[in-house]
Amino acid sequence: MTHKKNTSKNKIDDLLGIMARLREPEKGCPWDLEQSFETIAPYTIEEAYEVAEAIQKKDMNALKGELGDLLFQVVFHAQLAEEQNSFAFEDVVTAICEKLTRRHPHVFEGKLVAKEDLAKQWEASKREEQGDEQSVSILNKVSGNQPAINQAYKLQKQAASVGFDWQELAPVVDKLDEEIAELKDEINSNGGRQRMEEELGDVLFSCVNLARHLDINPEWSLRQANKRFSERFSYIEEILKEKGEDINNCSLEKLDSLWDEAKENLGDKT
Repeated sequence: MTHKKNTSKNKIDDLLGIMARLREPEKGCPWDLEQSFETIAPYTIEEAYEVAEAIQKKDMNALKGELGDLLFQVVFHAQLAEEQNSFAFEDVVTAICEKLTRRHPHVFEGKLVAKEDLAKQWEASKREEQGDEQSVSILNKVSGNQPAINQAYKLQKQAASVGFDWQELAPVVDKLDEEIAELKDEINSNGGRQRMEEELGDVLFSCVNLARHLDINPEWSLRQANKRFSERFSYIEEILKEKGEDINNCSLEKLDSLWDEAKENLGDKT
């Protein structure tokens, strides 16, 4: 076991050395030398999504590679920070080790915490770490610079951490039904685009809330739905191609029929 740990450390050192070489002013890579935190950030986000895609496909070989790409992003940002004398990769590792230990007192300090209270403990720990920065609102630390579905999920978790949440599933479902009914009213009364947009937003927010209460990640759930849609639509295209038919000339009734066929043949009745 010790040998394996030492080997892993050596490989990390190799990666850090490669990164430093790529950023070497005289002999480094011109592209890498041009990069900054701002230009690298989009690649970091992209790599995180590619990790999620590999998991979705259950492709472990691809996951191994994508995790490596994501790790390289962390190393790249740490290298940039070290060049500015801000922090180094070792500081990143130390910070996350300290944070995980601090936020899991039930594991590392032997404190008894009920399973249903773990999320509240985590959020309370975060607020304690942030100190006065959270004095205006506990929602302040939920960044708006992220996908809206993730932002909604985090806003709800923050509110729930202080007790602003339903304790049972039934009222959550009722709230979703209520928001859908209000959206229908606006559509039927032609209440205007802004009102429909607001009510649709409430429906989506309620969907995220339902996902949270079901302990389902809404982003992951939607990605799965996107995958099913793509597979079924591709099935329709393939069938029509085999028959020599143009999808643009097919009736909606025929497309619906092929859609049902795709669901049946792909083994998914949802």
